[in-house]
Amino acid sequence: MKHVLLAVFFLLPALAGATSLRIGSKQFTESVVLGELARREALQAGVTVEHKRELGGTAILWSALQHGDIDAYPEYTGTLTQELLKGIDPQADIATLRLRLAPMGIGITDSLGFDDNYAIGMRAQRAGELGIRRISDLSAHPQLRLGFSNEFMDRGDGWPGLRQRYGLAALQPRGLDHTLSYRALASGAVDAIDLYSTDAEIAYYHLSVLEDDRRYFPRYQAVFLYRLALERDAPGFVGALKQLAGRIDEPAMRRMNAEAKLEGQRESDIAARFLGLSPESHDDGFWTRLWHRTREHVGLAAASLALAVLVAVPLGIVAARWRRLGQLVVGLTGVLQTVPSLAMFVFMIPLFGIGAWPALAALFLYSLLPIVRNTHAGLLGIPLEWRESAAALGLPWLTRLRWIELPLATRSILAGIKTASVINVGTATLAALIGAGGYGQPILTGIRLNDIGLILEGAVPAALLAIMVQLLFEGIERWLTPRGLRIVARE
Repeated sequence: MKHVLLAVFFLLPALAGATSLRIGSKQFTESVVLGELARREALQAGVTVEHKRELGGTAILWSALQHGDIDAYPEYTGTLTQELLKGIDPQADIATLRLRLAPMGIGITDSLGFDDNYAIGMRAQRAGELGIRRISDLSAHPQLRLGFSNEFMDRGDGWPGLRQRYGLAALQPRGLDHTLSYRALASGAVDAIDLYSTDAEIAYYHLSVLEDDRRYFPRYQAVFLYRLALERDAPGFVGALKQLAGRIDEPAMRRMNAEAKLEGQRESDIAARFLGLSPESHDDGFWTRLWHRTREHVGLAAASLALAVLVAVPLGIVAARWRRLGQLVVGLTGVLQTVPSLAMFVFMIPLFGIGAWPALAALFLYSLLPIVRNTHAGLLGIPLEWRESAAALGLPWLTRLRWIELPLATRSILAGIKTASVINVGTATLAALIGAGGYGQPILTGIRLNDIGLILEGAVPAALLAIMVQLLFEGIERWLTPRGLRIVARE
């Protein structure tokens, strides 16, 4: 147990993040490009900032900004009026939004110069065959298969309102990742998707953008939101954000999206070229990236597992000692296991912010059930006559537990720890959605850019690490199991 404590204390400092200014971006290419533009503009102003890339969707970024875990991020006015600021005029201008945001401690720049509006798109050939030009035309074709992004499915300015405005109750869309929805549309798996008006894929896939004939979607002017306190604490940073206002028109944004998504250029290089700056040198070769991501991933998985062992083994002992309490303990840890992984990560953000800490907390909670259950089962599985013999010798309960019961339950306890560790390695890939890095970062970027190589760069090491962890614990199990018990097991 002492070694476990030491491991935790050595690993936790490595998970702590820096305290410099941080720009966040959502999990789609345009947001990442805008984040890079803001970073390079800030560097030009002499302000060092960090770009926390691909932090999931709107809810995560908005919460992180409110809690001070990031200092700025690109957003859209339509999202503010429809999704984030309840009870405001959907057509509110930026001046009105600025007044509404100020009491919340949030500032807003003027428009960056372009709108990125929501729209519904179909393959031009398919739309022509069915005679569909407007969104209202969809109601005459209940057989259509719709594939909308998961965020659009639940947003206040998304599918629920669109269905009501256009009378589309007969249509049943499926939720998809926004990036993957284009591939689904191109392959014919779906007939219509939601898209952003500056998406490079519209021209690439020869899509027809349906007319919003009932004017459902508001304007989505691109802006930067930032913590208002920075106007006092870091005026150079706020000035850099404001310098971008009015400089990016829609063709320029669409071209930058295409350079990233269709041509595979780095977002940092795209931002530098747009701003007339020299590209940054890139010394992050494959092995450097792999080593960096491995450290992040192993740190998260190992620290959360070590903490779980410290808590779960005593809970399993308590559960085995007091049967009624044990049912409650095992039941509660079982309930934690039913919470979807991504939801668990998001639930931790208000408590721990973004980065490694909420990921560590979520992985810790996920690790509890296998260890508690196997400790509980291992102790209860000791033959009754063996326990009675130990009690007849007059040994105190703690002595029996330490020298007899725990050694006999070692195989079961280690099996639970092994299961928890393998689960941790896999689940930790989702930690990239809240800025914790690890193998999930290249997977998310690969999905966004449709880059199979990047996806494999994260998926293959994660799979190999899971196999290595399983083999490691099998060796530890053999080493810690008394020789006599190993002989009995073989017989």
